[in-house]
Amino acid sequence: MAIKTAEKKRFIQSDYIILIAGAVAVIAAGIAYYAGLNSIIAFITSALAVTLLASLVGRSVEQLGDRFGPGATGVLQSALGNLPELFIAIFALKAGLVEVVKAALVGSILSNLLLVLGLAFLVGGLKHGTQKLGSDRARTIIILMLLSVMGLAIPSLAHWIHSPAAPHEETFSLIVSIVLLLLFLMYLPASLKRGKIGITSEEDITSEPRWPLWLAVGLLTVASVLAAFVSDWFVTALEPSMKALNISDAFAGLVIVAIAGNAIENVVGIQLASKGQSEYAFSVIINSPLQIALVLAPLLVIISQVFGFSSLTLVFSPMLMASIFLAIILAAFISFDGESNWLEGAALIAIYIIIATAFWWG
Repeated sequence: MAIKTAEKKRFIQSDYIILIAGAVAVIAAGIAYYAGLNSIIAFITSALAVTLLASLVGRSVEQLGDRFGPGATGVLQSALGNLPELFIAIFALKAGLVEVVKAALVGSILSNLLLVLGLAFLVGGLKHGTQKLGSDRARTIIILMLLSVMGLAIPSLAHWIHSPAAPHEETFSLIVSIVLLLLFLMYLPASLKRGKIGITSEEDITSEPRWPLWLAVGLLTVASVLAAFVSDWFVTALEPSMKALNISDAFAGLVIVAIAGNAIENVVGIQLASKGQSEYAFSVIINSPLQIALVLAPLLVIISQVFGFSSLTLVFSPMLMASIFLAIILAAFISFDGESNWLEGAALIAIYIIIATAFWWG
């Protein structure tokens, strides 16, 4: 009876929803791509498929991490959680959509720091009142993320003021990328040793894995392979859809690609806030943009140059960099204050909408 009960709990309702909806979305996206259907239909179906596959990747990583503790979960999430977004960016660079990729990197940071964090504060605040965020480790992540973004900003600054380094932006960006990856490698052992940043009590969040190891690894492999294919279909449909809908490269990357690639994965932060685990929710959400700044962006710069794709540099527009710093400063003020409420969450969401609107025209 105990075995049967365990088997019944292997998949919960949300697992079935993600698996079934993901399978349907992938099939629909494949039909739209290979049948040459309308680009907008192909774009919508592939975007939905990417979103659901990203959620499945995140859930598989979570089940793997539950076996080894929160520290390993953090490492796995940083290494595998952004796979769908990585695939989208690679295919976009291959297609020459460099500005879309740049906007998507910034958009991923903004969507986490403003939209997802704002939703977590709003949901948690309305349900539980003022939320406590007094975590030293969470504040450490904010500081590290600010330093990382400052590193990303130096090539842009050199370009804007026409310094002697400006004509060498590809080489300069490559050097900065290597330095940021080394910084991540130095940060990794501390993360493994102490557990995921922001966790104050492992008993509160550690649970027995519902999936056996073979199932977690199998679903992660399948989801990753499918994400590679669907990302190609997504990028193929992206450009004609942008033209048909009169969407600028900046808005497409900042909002559409960023949300499709990783926002659903971070719904867990909103769920944790709803359960009253505000410190953990805050740390989970702000950890994602740190990985984007330290790993994803530098990795894409290196890949673009090694494989001969359209060259991606760390030279961003002033508006993109200003938006990032604004988001980080707001997150820093909230974290150092040590608490949040629903009104602050609503304000963060409002700022995200305003910034996204500013990029609608390019």
